[in-house]
Amino acid sequence: MPDAPNPAHPAHGLRAHTLKVRAVCAATALAATLAACTLAGPPTRTPAPAARAAAPAPGPAPREQRGATLTRALRPLLPGGSTRLAVAVLDLDSADQEIASYAAKEPFETASISKLGILAALLLQAQDNKRALTAAERDNAEEMIRTSDNDAASTLWQTIGKAEGLNTAHKRLGLTSTHGGPGNRWGLTRTTATDQIQLLRAIFSPRPPTTRTPQPLTPQSRTYIQHLMARITPDQNWGISAAASPGSHWALKNGWLQRTTTNHWIINTTGQITVHGHHYLLTILSNGHTTMKNGITLVEHTAKAAIGAATTHTHPWPHQPTRHNTA
Repeated sequence: MPDAPNPAHPAHGLRAHTLKVRAVCAATALAATLAACTLAGPPTRTPAPAARAAAPAPGPAPREQRGATLTRALRPLLPGGSTRLAVAVLDLDSADQEIASYAAKEPFETASISKLGILAALLLQAQDNKRALTAAERDNAEEMIRTSDNDAASTLWQTIGKAEGLNTAHKRLGLTSTHGGPGNRWGLTRTTATDQIQLLRAIFSPRPPTTRTPQPLTPQSRTYIQHLMARITPDQNWGISAAASPGSHWALKNGWLQRTTTNHWIINTTGQITVHGHHYLLTILSNGHTTMKNGITLVEHTAKAAIGAATTHTHPWPHQPTRHNTA
């Protein structure tokens, strides 16, 4: 039979020691596992990375400012040499009321577009005196605007007090850079395109009094000027009317003058034109033309380009402009 284990034998002591070490290690491992479970809680799965939010789709490109659109449209038309051009256009129905302009603060002689200022001054003075225009004043006003009669204009220039009366009226209506011509030379009144837009605004835009326009033209006075501008004689039908489309309405005053010092022509056009339901005020000033015909051609191309640029903010411009007035 096998011998009984001898506690004193070295192998027996070694085996006992080994078993003891294994027991201690097992106990230590179990304690560590229990401690880990107690402190950290049950093991959890590592969450999957959250889905990255989709990048927003790019929005529409910011709309080009009206002035930049106008300048780009005019670039192919800009004259060289001694010919100068200034343009200002305002969409009366726009929320921002931004005036798009090119060289709009440069001074130009008015020629016959100063007749609008003469009539505005006459009406303001009549309003101040709480009276209607006399029959003679009305006759002169009609000839001055509808046929651009110079004698009628000279008579009313005297009536308003020449340059002083014109300047006073312009100041009341918010013009800041327009000065009446010397003596009886109302056609040499100097102005800017932005000032002429301000005058058109006083005529066509029903706005309440402000610090700039504390005593504006009455609705009756505005309607009277509009009526005359919309009924010019056929030979006056050029300028901004070239930008009209079928169904458009327009009202304008043109100016032309050949300077004796240079033999060059001043060609100006100013007024309101309605396109796609929007009411646009437009002024084009120019000088240095070798012929009147050349000047008219330039301002008519300019009118088409200016209204085309202005309407890109509201409506495409696919039609071929015509000079037919349906007002």
